[in-house]
Formats: sequence, structure tokens, C-alpha cells
Amino acid sequence: MAKVIMIQGTMSNVGKSVIAAGLCRIFRQDGYRVAPFKSQNMALNSFITKEGLEMGRAQVMQAEAAGVEPVVAMNPILLKPTNDVGSQVIVNGEVIGTMSARDYFQLKKSLIPEITAAFRRLDEAFDIVVIEGAGSPAEINLKQDDIVNMGMAKLADAPVLLVGDIDRGGVFAQLYGTVALLEEDERRRIKGLIINKFRGDRTILDPGVEMLERLTGIPVVGVTPYLNVSLEDEDSLSERLEGSQQVDRIDIAVIRLPRISNFTDFNIFEGIEGVSLRYVSAARQLGNPDLILLPGTKNTMRDLLWMRQNGLEAAILKAHEAGSMVFGVCGGYQMLGRTISDPDGVEEGGTVRGMGLLDVETVFETGKARTRVEGRILHADDLPEQLAGAPITGYEIHMGRTTPGKDAGALTEIVDVITGDRKREGACGENVYGSYVHGIFDSEEIASGIVRALAQRKGISEEMGRTVDYAAFKETQYDLLAEGLRKHLDMAAIYRIMDGEKVLVKPAKI
Repeated sequence: MAKVIMIQGTMSNVGKSVIAAGLCRIFRQDGYRVAPFKSQNMALNSFITKEGLEMGRAQVMQAEAAGVEPVVAMNPILLKPTNDVGSQVIVNGEVIGTMSARDYFQLKKSLIPEITAAFRRLDEAFDIVVIEGAGSPAEINLKQDDIVNMGMAKLADAPVLLVGDIDRGGVFAQLYGTVALLEEDERRRIKGLIINKFRGDRTILDPGVEMLERLTGIPVVGVTPYLNVSLEDEDSLSERLEGSQQVDRIDIAVIRLPRISNFTDFNIFEGIEGVSLRYVSAARQLGNPDLILLPGTKNTMRDLLWMRQNGLEAAILKAHEAGSMVFGVCGGYQMLGRTISDPDGVEEGGTVRGMGLLDVETVFETGKARTRVEGRILHADDLPEQLAGAPITGYEIHMGRTTPGKDAGALTEIVDVITGDRKREGACGENVYGSYVHGIFDSEEIASGIVRALAQRKGISEEMGRTVDYAAFKETQYDLLAEGLRKHLDMAAIYRIMDGEKVLVKPAKI
């Protein structure tokens, strides 16, 4: 049996995923075989495993930090919101349906055997399992059927570290209030508190830390700073989506759709000197960027209509007419076509007009394309000559089938890694490109080639476009994360907690 440690938080976005990833890296550096686990994840950023199964990218990031291949057992339940009250429900990597929140709450208790089986697979194969909770364990309206916070802690008999976010303010109330709202047996599971995202002089914080320990009877095992590391973000709460609108020599604008998914596709551009990557949600923010990126979305039709209603579609068409390159991935690719049809009501039903920049038509189907691919860029009009034949690897994950017309050339030639099938994929138009392949830009050759092409058009030096090996860059970031956490977490105490030892402070009644 593996040792386990669980990271829970006082709310969403307090840093649970990053703390869990850092612990995965530390334990790996210390010589252990480590696996991440999250029983239920709600996110639109997802990934396809080597077996063709779908899981949340946060656990993929943590698996990378642990140095292990991501498997769907690390995230047996994934919820992908389709609207404000419903989600696509994915169990063990496969879609079982789209449900309202109420319907899912009635179902989820029956999924406990699936969760238990997934956890046991990891428990038997690894030395340590780092479990991540979701939201807060003190959601008193949801606790009865909880399967992701204290409910999961009980299933795994896991000690819990509770994380609070001081950057938002009120961290002492966050931590104390969360502990106070728990049942007595749940409180006993919390073995340590972590104050995260701290900036400033630690000595000023010390009196509050001591009082918090006396009030809760739980030790503070770390005050972790706001670490300057570049890691993949879990979902649309990501701070990178709220970043600067400042324009650099090469200006890339990503359309921040309401249901944006897999925006991690574009992270590589952030590491190229002289490039600004901006997330844009209003027509007034767009300007005339060198490249407009249309990302994936969980609801292509509704997000296209959102762009049409708020003026962004017209702004994109105007910018394209003025010379901006446009590239759509997955749902963004579908939007660029002539029509999007939904005869079976997969999304909204009916047919909507597309943006008309590519001669393709999309029809939604109930089956979900879900596979890993590898191949090459096939067509390179308006891109550097050396980009033709550039290798790509990635994955497809979509509900629609897109058919090109006579005026659309294919963009890629790819092989389905799982089935071995070969096909031409994607489409090219006049300075417009679309593809279903998530990860198409992760190749240094492609990302830097696109930037060089944009620079050449503007008469900028060919020095532009230099980037680093993205996989190697991520490795350095995981090491930096581990280094930062080692300095500010009491790892000796955390190891004792995993061994079942008590780390005590003077108790106080709540």
C-alpha cells in the first residue's frame, strides 16, 4: 500500500493543484514512485491518454512533475461544463452523458466503486499518492454525498493538508472557518495548514500564525510565497487569462471565449522573446494583432453567437482583412467554417452560420473523437518554407466532423497513434488556418516558425522566434517549484504526517 497525503483548499484557486504538483516533484526527487489523484475534476482543459481516454490536464501536469505517464485512474471522473447548470460527465475516460447538476448529484454516489477501483490501482503501483480535493470541504450544502474532499479522504484514509490563499485576503478566516464548519471526525483528518501565495515580511505574519494554531489545534506546516513559476493552469480561473494587454513586437491575441477549453495549447508562445500573448474578451481590446488564435470551447455554437453579439466576430474579420493571421484549434477551427450544424442536439441544435474564413462545414455527432496523433504540417502557404513537413504530435478531442470544400487545402497529414489510420486533417485559406490537433504548437519548430513568419512580414530581424524546448522548459519549472516549496514547507513534518505520526500544537476548543 502507498502512503497518501491529501491537499484540500478553503476555496477554488487557492493553489491546490500547484502544491500537489510540487509535492509530486519533491517526492520523486527523494526517490519515491509518485502518482497524483483527483477523484472528480471539473475543468474544460482535458487530455487524451495513450489508451485514448480523457482526463483533466491538472493531473497530467502533476504526473509530469512526478515523472510518470498520465493514466485515467489519476482522474476517474471529469465534468466538463456545457452551460451554467449542466456538464458532460466523463467516467474512466469515456463520456456517459450530459447531465444537469441535480441529475449528477443523484448519480455520483453510485460512482464510488469506480473511484475506489481507480485509487486502488495507484495504491498498488506507487509508493506515494498525492490526492487533490476540489473547491472547499466546507460546502455544507454538498457534504452529504461528497466524493472529492472529506468523502475521498475517508475512502483513502488520507491525512489532509488544508491550503488557504493569503493573496485574496482573509486567510485566517478562510482556514479557521473551514475547520470550524467540519464535523469532528473530519477535523481530525486535517493534520496541517498551509498559507499560500504570501508576499512580504514573514515575521509580520507570525503572531497570526501562532494564534491560528492555538485556535485550531492544527500546526501550520508552511507559509509558501507567491512563486514565480510557469505551469499549466487548470481552468478559466487562471490568472494568465487576466494578464496584461501590453503589445510587444509580435502581438498574438487569444479570444477568451466564455467556455474556453485547452488554452494551454498556446502557452509555448509566452516563452518566445519579443512576443506578447494577450487574452481578449471584448472587441475594443483586439486591435490589429499579428496573429489571432481561436481556442477550443465546450460549446462552439453558443460561443460563436457570443462573439457575434458582442462585436468580436466583426473585429476579427476586420483585422484579418487588414492582414492579421487567424488560426483556430478544435472549436475555434469549427467557427472559422461556413456552417455548423447540430441535428442531434449535441450542443444547441439547428444550424448557425460560421465566420466564413475557411471553406469547411461542421456537423456535430453524438460520438466523441478521442485519440492521440502524430504527423506533419502538409500545407504552408503564408508560413516559412521550412515549416512544410514540420513534425507535430498531439491529440484530438471533439464532437464534430468537419468536411472541407473545394477551396480548402488540408493543413496536416497525421496518423492516429491508437488505430494506425492515416488522414489529411485541418484546413487552410487565405492567411487562415484550422486544425483539430491540440498541441500543434508545442513543437519548437512550429511555434518559432510562425513567429518568424510574422516577424518577416513586419520587416523585423530574423533573430525573432527563438524558443526553448518546451518539454525541457516545463521540467525546469517543476524543479523550481519543488525548490521553492522545500524552502517554505516543513517537509519533515509532512513525512511524519504521512507516516501516521502526530504533529501537535496546543489545542483549543472551536
